[in-house]
Amino acid sequence: MAFIVNYPEAIQFLYGLQMFGTHFGLERAEKLAALAGNQEKKLRFIHVAGTNGKGSTCAMLEGIYRAAGLRTGLFTSPHLVSFRERMQINRQLIPQKEIVRLVSEIQPLLKNFPADNHPTMFEVVTVMALKYFAENKCDLVIWETGLGGRLDATNIVTPLASIITNIAFDHTQWLGDTLAKIAAEKAGIIKSVVPVVTATENPEALAVIEKVAAEKNAALTRVRSGEWGVRSVKLPLLGEHQKINAVLALATVEVLQKQIAVSQKQIEAGLQNVDWPGRLQLIERGTQKILLDGAHNVAGAETLRAALQSDFAGTRPVILFGALADKNWPDICKIFAPLAAKVFTVPVASARTADASEIADVFRRANPVAEVVVCQNFSEAVIACKNEPFIVVTGSLYLVGEALEKLVGLPSDGGERGLNEWSAVR
Repeated sequence: MAFIVNYPEAIQFLYGLQMFGTHFGLERAEKLAALAGNQEKKLRFIHVAGTNGKGSTCAMLEGIYRAAGLRTGLFTSPHLVSFRERMQINRQLIPQKEIVRLVSEIQPLLKNFPADNHPTMFEVVTVMALKYFAENKCDLVIWETGLGGRLDATNIVTPLASIITNIAFDHTQWLGDTLAKIAAEKAGIIKSVVPVVTATENPEALAVIEKVAAEKNAALTRVRSGEWGVRSVKLPLLGEHQKINAVLALATVEVLQKQIAVSQKQIEAGLQNVDWPGRLQLIERGTQKILLDGAHNVAGAETLRAALQSDFAGTRPVILFGALADKNWPDICKIFAPLAAKVFTVPVASARTADASEIADVFRRANPVAEVVVCQNFSEAVIACKNEPFIVVTGSLYLVGEALEKLVGLPSDGGERGLNEWSAVR
């Protein structure tokens, strides 16, 4: 086993772990965490699951508690450009040298696992994050699930509160083909007597969450948009849907007031300064406006459509679209097609990309009057629509990450989006 001496080698080591796929279950993560000294026992968590809105809700909670003077840890995935985005303290990306150190310290522990039951990359990264946050004495960690919840590596912690943002169809091949099945996986993060907050509205999914909460004697708080005084707070994030994410954050803060007191002034400061790239993020380049949103499932696409119709009413955007083949991109295309004056389809920089020509065919059938252009890559599409006043880049967070790197200059440590690749094996 080669000794890791620099950041590129650490990243390459993580790439090498992708060969182990994504095996769902907690056994390996629990064993690896124990070998690393059970750092999670030194930390307090808010655990966040759900189909959409997890990242924004996490960002809001982190902002509120940081405004309240806490040293905050933030663990999220996937990353948009740099792997370092996944672990942040007080919204500062983990330094490269810390990644090198953590990989070097975890690497020898992996000898304790047989080749046929080796920890996956996400499990290794989860334990790296626990070490990093504990060693830096974080007061509170905002802890986002990777996939699902029940069998996700993040589920080895016992949090102060659990959040389930909402339930919609996504990752159905792994989480189930009904909302009830998906809800059961997400509700797997509910712990005995640990309070739960949810904005889930679908009756079928909500019934599952209510049942699990009752079985665990976990107090359940349901929230709806407009509650907890969120309308009086100006959010910097676009879209009406961010209000329900803010409500979730506010309700969670209220539930935890006895453990962590936060003032109204601190709440407002945290929300007013929240930042979450790649989700309805508006970029202005001279007179051109570019809206970035990683809407990669039907519910996300409907949310983006609603935002375009409310916040950009009367405009006919040019849509720059690319998607992963394992997503329900045909239905997503049908949602966006009527809105577009022109569409550029591109492959996503991933082995799992959907074919840009096939995507274009769906757009043409859904909107025969729109001009639809197939491009070889993202850069070609950007050049082709350089004179368009309003562009929407969407369909995949991979594509949004590429846009942030090339259009905004978001720091890249060298083509690390490939670390988001995974293949699940139960």
